[in-house]
Amino acid sequence: MRLINLTFNISIDIFHQLFYTKQIKALINKSILSKLSVLIICIHCFCICNGQQNQEHIIGKWMSLRKNVTVEVFKTGNEYRGKIVWFDDSDDKNHPMLVRTDFKNPEPNLRKRKIIGLEVMHGLYYDEKLQEWKDGKIYDASKGKHWNAKAWITKEGILNVRGYWHLEVLGQNISFKKIS
Repeated sequence: MRLINLTFNISIDIFHQLFYTKQIKALINKSILSKLSVLIICIHCFCICNGQQNQEHIIGKWMSLRKNVTVEVFKTGNEYRGKIVWFDDSDDKNHPMLVRTDFKNPEPNLRKRKIIGLEVMHGLYYDEKLQEWKDGKIYDASKGKHWNAKAWITKEGILNVRGYWHLEVLGQNISFKKIS
């Protein structure tokens, strides 16, 4: 009887160990799967947010590296636009910054617009694959000319805006540093 009892107790102990071990393994596996799922969701959200962050990084105030103009870039819908918020007016003290107008504009009815607040960039759309803003237009108030435009931010955080006439090789860049 003792032998049967001992064998029965050993069997129950082995069964409990096996059962609890399988249960624990199942819990661990579920826990690992849960953590893995959370990790995958976090990575996915990071990628989406990072793409959004890259896209939105252009928004803010940018001063040209020549320190002669500051442009504020903003977003309207999916389009990025820019307006002049400051420029160096030391070239013509008779026409200070706050009263200077767009007098070189080819359209006479627009020549009385003030330069401060003037939208000089519009139509830029972010291309996630190329990580640049493209298909835009810029306006050069100093010459009264419109140009095609694209923009990109370097690893160093410099915003390059390229104005060009039909082909990108027929253009030039202006570079900006973010100030806010």
